[in-house]
This record gives sequence, structure tokens and C-alpha cells, in this order.
Amino acid sequence: MSDLKQILVPDVGSDEVEIIELFVAVGDSITAEESILAVETDKATMDIPAPFSGKIAELKVAVGAMIKEGDLIAMIEVTEEDASAEGDKEPEAAPDVKADTSTETKEVVPALPTPSLLDPVVAKVVAAPVTPPENKQAGSIYTTPSIRRIARQFGVDLTRVVGTGRKGRILSADMHSYVKAQLAGTSQAGNSTGSGSGLSVLAAPKVDFSKFGEVEEIALTRIQKISGPNLHRNWVTIPHVTQFDEADITELEAFRKKQNVLATKRELGFKITPLVFIMKAVQSALAAYPIFNSSLSEDGKSLVMKKYCHLGVAVETANGLVVPVVRDVDKKGIYQLSEELLEISSKARDGKLASADMQGSCFTLSSLGGIGGTAFTPIINAPDVAILGVSRSEMKPKWNGSDFEPRLMLPLALSYDHRVIDGAVAARFIVHLSATLADLRQLIL
Repeated sequence: MSDLKQILVPDVGSDEVEIIELFVAVGDSITAEESILAVETDKATMDIPAPFSGKIAELKVAVGAMIKEGDLIAMIEVTEEDASAEGDKEPEAAPDVKADTSTETKEVVPALPTPSLLDPVVAKVVAAPVTPPENKQAGSIYTTPSIRRIARQFGVDLTRVVGTGRKGRILSADMHSYVKAQLAGTSQAGNSTGSGSGLSVLAAPKVDFSKFGEVEEIALTRIQKISGPNLHRNWVTIPHVTQFDEADITELEAFRKKQNVLATKRELGFKITPLVFIMKAVQSALAAYPIFNSSLSEDGKSLVMKKYCHLGVAVETANGLVVPVVRDVDKKGIYQLSEELLEISSKARDGKLASADMQGSCFTLSSLGGIGGTAFTPIINAPDVAILGVSRSEMKPKWNGSDFEPRLMLPLALSYDHRVIDGAVAARFIVHLSATLADLRQLIL
């Protein structure tokens, strides 16, 4: 005997998500944990697995549909053999969705923004006619409504875009690659690759690595396919300069540890991390040097000065790096920031960040202090004009005027957009930041 059961949408960490791909059809036999469809938000892509084995009797959704938690996806025919193998498992007990998140985070790098298809220069170039090796028929184009909408808005001929998804589906990464190729003045079938800024470079050499020993080929994750072009664009199109410095956080650490003892006694439910003090110090530096709290306009002829202070904070998760945004840092104290940081970190690791949680940053913090390293050069998270990299603190002998004494020094690396920020201003910014971390009393001045 067989029984019909429902497959419902589990918690996907967002109000509504768009179906970008269906992996099954009516009549297909599936096993528990097998992916049945993929959904996408602005910042994350994830698969929804089947909660049990059986045969698809009816599909209730289609590609491009918007779904939310609790919606009916499909009816599945479960046999007695399937039921006995898996137990009486209800559809509500669907396993946690594993999401390829960040931005901006899988990103990361900091988490990462979507390539600037809305840039008027990009729009002008992509709309230019290019003869491909072979055009597809319009009826054979498989992609999402959001990509079709962008294509219509900027005159992109989708028949010229090579899709790398299942059945030739055009993914976001394919659109980005096409735009980059057009900016470089080459087609996707050409022998050179674009830098995303109109610069043309030689294609990477083709090497048969198996000639030298055993190899294994592993496909890039979705987030790697999306974040790669973002990182490349930001690195090539933004003239990066990185200013390095050290902050003496000896007194800060002593104060932090004392406050954590008090927080434990009061059962506040959180610990104060060095990062929250860095956030407050950055907020102070942004107020002193507001050019860091700006973005270039779309035409590159003016600056958009922001009157708010929202900081993106890179968070490591099992699925990759994401960059949730902590809002109004200038209006919050250490305790409130500690609570929010704990909350968004938990949401990030559980894959429950909504796209709104990763938008609107003014400045990004990327801290590797918990892992190690002495310094690194962080890549600017456009449209921000600067990013702060924090490495592991270390005890060092420092001269106090009469003797060397051990001091806890925190390495800082400030990458900034040289089109917007001069070196002298950047040096003053990081000196202000270091001085604030060395003496927290400056935060109340």
C-alpha cells in the first residue's frame, strides 16, 4: 500500500524566497535528504531537501514562484517499504536547510555585493551588439524572472549569454561573466578574459595536471561562483591602498576582562568581545573623518555622504563567510552591541540571515584575530570606500621612555579607495582609531 504525504517549505531564514531551479518532476523517485528544489534570496542560495523517500505524485510549485515557510511544495507517494525504512516521520520534521550564504558574505571576504549590473557604464557596454559563435533560440532560454528583468532593463540579449546551470540555465554568475566579457571587449567564446574594467588579459594557460600525479576535480560552490566575480571586480576596479598600524590594547583588555566577570555575576547572557570596542572606535573615527562614511555616485562624479553609521561585520560559518550589518552603532552602547553581535552571529551560523540583514553597510570589519596571522590586505566591499582588517594581538616590548615593558598590540590594516581618500587622511583615520583603542576615555569626548 502507499500513502500520500505533503512536502512543506521549512524555515528558510527569510519571509519569501524565489524558486530558481527544480530538481525533480512528477513521477520521479527520490530518497530522504535528496534536494528537490533550489531557492534564492538577494544574498543566499540554498537547496530544500526531501524529508522522506517516495515518488513525486504532484508538484505544487514552479520555477520563479515565491514561497515561504509552510507552503506546500509537492505531494509524495510513500510506500509501506519507504515508511518502514524511515519510521513515522512527519513533514514538519524536515531537516534544517543548508544554505550557501554571504555575502555579499560566501562571499564574504567579506561578504560581498552583487556585481554592478546597474552601473550605467556597464549597461551601455552590455547593450552593445556582439556576434556570438551561435545564438540560442529565444524559447530555449532557462533563467529566473529577476535575471530576465535585468536583461530587459539594460538591453541584454539572453540568447548570447552562455548558461552554466542545469539544462543550460542562466545563473547570476553567467550574467556577471557576460558583462565582464563585454567590458573587456570580448565575447564569452573569445581567447581572453575581461577584468571587469575594460582591461583585457590573457586567458589562463590550459594545463593537464593529471600528467604530474593524481588529481581530483571539485566543483565550485554557488557562493564561490558568485563571490569570485565580485572580488575580482572590486580588486581590479578600485585602486586599493592599505595603511598598517598597531593599537596598544593593554588597558582595553584589562577593562574588558573585568567587565566580563561582572557580566557573568549579573547573568547577562553574553560576553563582551574585543570586536565591540573596535566597532565603537571605528564609529568615532568615521565621525571624525566622514569621507570614510561615503560612497561614490553611480556616475563617479560626486560622493554620497551618509549620516548614519551601519557597520558590516564578517562572520565565519560552516557554509562560508557572510557580512551581516549592525545598524546605528553610534547610538548603542557596549552591552547592546554585544547582544546584537551574539544574535546576528547565531543567525548567520544557522543560515537564517535575511537579505535585509546584509544590506546598508557604511564600513566593513574583517577580524581574523581569533585564528591568527600578523597582517593581511582586506579587499574593499563596494560600494563602501574602506574596510578594516584586524589580526591577532600579540605581547610586544614597547619603550615607555625609560624602559621596555610588555604591551598587548593589535595589528590593524585599513584598505581604502584612493579615488576618494588621500593617504594623509587615511593615516590620520587609523591613528585616531589606534588612539581610541589605547584609551577608551576618548569615546566620551
